[in-house]
Amino acid sequence: MIRCGALPYVLVRILVIEDNGDLCLAIHHWLRGAGFAVDAVGDVPEADFELAVNAYDCAVFDRMLPWGDSLDYVRARRAQGWSVPVLFLTALDSVTHVVEGLDVGDDYLTKPFEMAEMEARVRRLCTRSVPGPPPVLRCGDVELDPGRHEVRRAGALLTLTKTEFGVLELLLARYPEPATTRELIKRFWDEVRPDPNAVQQCILGLRRKMHAPRMIHTVRGVGYRIAPA
Repeated sequence: MIRCGALPYVLVRILVIEDNGDLCLAIHHWLRGAGFAVDAVGDVPEADFELAVNAYDCAVFDRMLPWGDSLDYVRARRAQGWSVPVLFLTALDSVTHVVEGLDVGDDYLTKPFEMAEMEARVRRLCTRSVPGPPPVLRCGDVELDPGRHEVRRAGALLTLTKTEFGVLELLLARYPEPATTRELIKRFWDEVRPDPNAVQQCILGLRRKMHAPRMIHTVRGVGYRIAPA
């Protein structure tokens, strides 16, 4: 068991880099529906930014992007010690292309492909970077067990929605830093135009179910943080 301040894997998180907007959106929605946290971008510069600020368990790269051949980008990052598993998606299906992709990345899937197969390959790659069962998170008298999907406060079992559970898990993992409203929306309200009040309503629901004294605090202009009562 671990206490507030530890940073375990909260969700299995995937980065998708695909310049075809329709395909990128389809992959994003499919993997989200399969239970992954997904960030999706259209080219290497955006991917470079996301990789600088987020930790990922797998990256799915379209091979030919506006930037160029993503194989060159991954090869350069590998030389710097980057070890996140990579699945290449591509219409380049010759034996030479496949061998090149496998030499640099970890898997290679040619287009067109079935989403279920892509998911299975991503899931297999993620097992390389997600160690064992997730640890129990504790803060004050709150205990969250990701493996059992249970939350208790002062020993009493709380009944939370899937979104409330995810938000609380992220707040515990971020302690003592706050989770930003933007990050919460991106992770749990994957909509083109999310309801600006969705996060606030979720936090209000969590506070009500967790009872007093309050542990989830508003950080004005930023988001929310959890602290021992």
